Amino acid sequence: MIEFKNITKEYYGNTVLKDVSLVVKKGEIHGVVGENGAGKTTLMNILFGMPVIQETGGYEGEMLIDGKKINVKSPKGAMDLGIGMIHQEFMLIPGFNITENVKLNREITHPNLLSRTVSQKMETLNIPPMRKDTREALKEAGLGIDELLPVIGLPVGYKQFIEVAREIDKAGTDNLKLLVFDEPTAVLTESEAEKLLDIIRLLAQKGLAILFISHRLDEVIKVSNRVTILRDGEKIGEKDSKETNIMELAELMVGRKLKKLEIGFKDKSAPMNQSVLKIRNLEVDMPGELVKGIDLDVKKGEILGIGGLAGHGKIGITNGVAGLFPARGEVFYNDIPLPLNNPFTFLQRKIAFLSEDRRGVGLLLMESIDTNIGLTAFYVNSRFSRTHLGIKYLNARELRNWSLKMINELDIRCVGPHQVVMSLSGGNQQKICIARALTMEPELLFVSEPTRGIDVGAKQKILELIVKLNKDMGMTVVLTSSELQELRTISDRIAIVHHGKIVDILEPDTSDVDFGLAMAGIRRVEQ
Repeated sequence: MIEFKNITKEYYGNTVLKDVSLVVKKGEIHGVVGENGAGKTTLMNILFGMPVIQETGGYEGEMLIDGKKINVKSPKGAMDLGIGMIHQEFMLIPGFNITENVKLNREITHPNLLSRTVSQKMETLNIPPMRKDTREALKEAGLGIDELLPVIGLPVGYKQFIEVAREIDKAGTDNLKLLVFDEPTAVLTESEAEKLLDIIRLLAQKGLAILFISHRLDEVIKVSNRVTILRDGEKIGEKDSKETNIMELAELMVGRKLKKLEIGFKDKSAPMNQSVLKIRNLEVDMPGELVKGIDLDVKKGEILGIGGLAGHGKIGITNGVAGLFPARGEVFYNDIPLPLNNPFTFLQRKIAFLSEDRRGVGLLLMESIDTNIGLTAFYVNSRFSRTHLGIKYLNARELRNWSLKMINELDIRCVGPHQVVMSLSGGNQQKICIARALTMEPELLFVSEPTRGIDVGAKQKILELIVKLNKDMGMTVVLTSSELQELRTISDRIAIVHHGKIVDILEPDTSDVDFGLAMAGIRRVEQ
């Protein structure tokens, strides 16, 4: 169906793809794996004709569909050729509702007097059939949500399924031949991800060629027929999914042996009794993640995990305390009231927040890496500042040195601190969000989906870093994640949220059955 021949691409003098060749057959699910910065997303951007490719000098090599050479210069050109893509970063228009996003550039219209006499472009939208198509696509995607809801403010998990629904609708009405999934499960829980994998299998059975990119290697092996491994922009190898395993793929990706992190690898310290954060009757109006009155104590020096299915409120808790969505109730930090709906005061109290929405909340995309890392700390804590004649200004050298340190410690793949964040891969953007939070030197760190879009090697480093900050610096951490295994690996306790309420607080080595029951809203029976 699609063939890449010797694809080479440079960004700003940095070679990100070098002679990459790849073939995907009709009805095949072909996995593509690699570390952040390995070139996966760049290869897909070339396929889909994203403007950044043409704006940075194009690429070398050839692409063929059904044996015919193609030169895709725009997403519209890709779609005309039957290529669809679900991007790692959402391609939705926030101010439009779900139906308008699903049917964008494929609207159903009906004629009127003006269109008949002046121009066909004067036809008006035929809303009922557009809504009907969207409802059916949402249903097939497993998302029970009103098709007229605006996209802005919806949780990232919902946005992911809306993107899937858009492609399902295309598959039903357009000549779709090839569909690319770029990190489609990064913001989904295990059960939601499994639902999405079922949808991908169904699409392949209908004859679509699928390119599946994911850092969740177990999913890649489970759903793919073959897997291509990229490392530092080069194709390292290709494996039959039935003849490989997670550790082999991981080691091919990173070029080194990896140790397996077991549940509860974090050393147990002395019992933690002092509550550093007390939450009482918290309600948060976050669309799709409503919190309906919770009480929760976070103990000093612990890593408290927060888990639950998407749409049940786990993300709303931290967003509400941080002041990003309207909240009611009481929060006490070190027994002093913490005002709600006030992000600046939140930051001033030595608390930092790493948002799950890196592009919408976490980053200034058109600014440099060092600006993103240091700007919040400069304004809130006067870090990297000097004062001359009563005027505070930024010490650029100090910020540059700190940024270089963060780039090295977090292995941010870039050409230097001056590089614009927009030009980085999603995983490297996530690392910059982490660097920004650490630059605040917090005593309490809220972390929401910290390993979203992060490869297996970097994920291990991030989890080990969180444990190191907790153990060596005494930093208290509240970790929200869609990956239960991630929570069980490093948390001291895990609060499970269901329908906006905390169902239970479990130890990481609690049985899978009890975790499953809690996810379904059933509290365990104490022995």
